[in-house]
Amino acid sequence: MSTLAHTMMTTARPAESGLAGPGELDRYPYAEPSRADRVGAPSWDGADPDLGRVSRRAAGSRGRGLHGQLVQQLGQMIVSGDLGADRPLVPEEIGQRFEVSRTVVRESLRVLEAKGLVSARPNVGTRVRPVSDWNLLDPDIIEWRAFGPQRDDQRRELAELRLTIEPLAARLAAGHGREDIQQRLSDMVEIMGHAMAQGDALTLSRADTEFHTLLIQVAGNRMLEHLSGIVSAALQVSGAPTAGCDRLGESSLVLHGRIVDGLAAGDASGAESAMRQLLTVHPDVERVVPAPREH
Repeated sequence: MSTLAHTMMTTARPAESGLAGPGELDRYPYAEPSRADRVGAPSWDGADPDLGRVSRRAAGSRGRGLHGQLVQQLGQMIVSGDLGADRPLVPEEIGQRFEVSRTVVRESLRVLEAKGLVSARPNVGTRVRPVSDWNLLDPDIIEWRAFGPQRDDQRRELAELRLTIEPLAARLAAGHGREDIQQRLSDMVEIMGHAMAQGDALTLSRADTEFHTLLIQVAGNRMLEHLSGIVSAALQVSGAPTAGCDRLGESSLVLHGRIVDGLAAGDASGAESAMRQLLTVHPDVERVVPAPREH
């Protein structure tokens, strides 16, 4: 067992380490560090002090294994702006600070490179890339932005994207007439109704997510289908109208039903209109972004 893995299983960390304890391993705290953290906090010896500072805040990861954890930590650090564009990332320093092997560091940086967050070049090394190079449609980046300083921008952008994607998907899906899919969508509406009555936010959220992703998948457009993962991520993190499960009221449920009715009747305009209303039914309600999803 590696040192980092062993550390995560202990009940406490020495205060001088600056890393979070086990109870904080399920989320990335973006809150400003306390005065105790700011005054006299140790830096990452021999490395960039910003990396040392951020690593204390990015203690836990929801990824699987050390590789997944390091991807989460470094990704959150970059997306939050703590590691700015063109910042060099030295694998040896990362491995030392997070107590992981070179192999774990190398594979994690490859994942981040595929997401457009970093670039690796011979004789230059690995550096953080500007926001314009990021794959902003990557579900992980969507999540990291949603829980960082850019959360308001991410929420707005996702809501605008959904208003572009989902009404069109509803219109296209109305022409397919697949009874099995229509029945599944109808089942989701019924489940949502029962969950709402029982105050079961988790079931309500899952049924709502399946409803919207399934609708996109049956639109008959492969490019739209490719975006279903984005809508799923948006529903879980954006605070868009149907994402706030505790806020999804009777009017929203009725609109879900109207979409299903439009599909069954082949009424493309009706399905599109109902979806557009659904996504704008509570434009003035402020919603709290839920905790990051488990991977």
